[in-house]
Amino acid sequence: MRDRVLIVDDDEDIQSLLEEYLRKNGFDAHAVADGKAMWEALAVKPVSLVVLDLMLPGEDGLSLCRQLRMRSQVPVLMLTARGEAVDRILGLEMGADDYLAKPFDPRELLARIRSILRRAKSLPTGTEVDVPETFNFSGWRLDSHARNLCAPDGVVVPLSGAEYRLLLIFLQNPNVVLSRDQLSNFTFGRDADPLDRTIDMQVSRLRERLREQAREPEIIKTVRGKGYVLASRVEEKPVEEKQ
Repeated sequence: MRDRVLIVDDDEDIQSLLEEYLRKNGFDAHAVADGKAMWEALAVKPVSLVVLDLMLPGEDGLSLCRQLRMRSQVPVLMLTARGEAVDRILGLEMGADDYLAKPFDPRELLARIRSILRRAKSLPTGTEVDVPETFNFSGWRLDSHARNLCAPDGVVVPLSGAEYRLLLIFLQNPNVVLSRDQLSNFTFGRDADPLDRTIDMQVSRLRERLREQAREPEIIKTVRGKGYVLASRVEEKPVEEKQ
């Protein structure tokens, strides 16, 4: 069964280009021009991934992405008109799984889509016996089945797709120094560009979610010249032990 991709972009040339290119490469692709049409399309048939333009008539892509993430875990690839860090980070904060700046090569977009879908399908679902159901660390709890992060005071803290994957790799490798390339490859499916500080910004955002002090973080620490480390004891609870 072919993966279905919904393209949300008001540029008719991009719509036609992506529909044709993705269909030639094995996807069931459908394009719409705005948020209203996006919700209508999603109501008719579920999709595997949404390619969402940042600049849309009416409600913009950031707002749509935030609403989409509140309702669903469907992966989102954000298209931005500029390659500035602020656009990328805003998209990731709203819950996008990856970003691509215009103009782009359709081959790169295809590679990004395949990478996102591979990661989405490989994430824990809570249905396999050998996959931990929860990770407990420093008073926090990550439920890998519901993908909820629960604070020590019981408050559920929302995570974007990228934040969830970033925290997951830290929890699977406690007290191990992870390089920016390792974190970027797992989170976005590619090595970090030396001039791209997206991973650093994502770590900073994750620290905020964990209520860390910016200057003296206790859970995710910086190892100068090497990367980051989750400096916490992690307890894993397998699905088979769930009461």
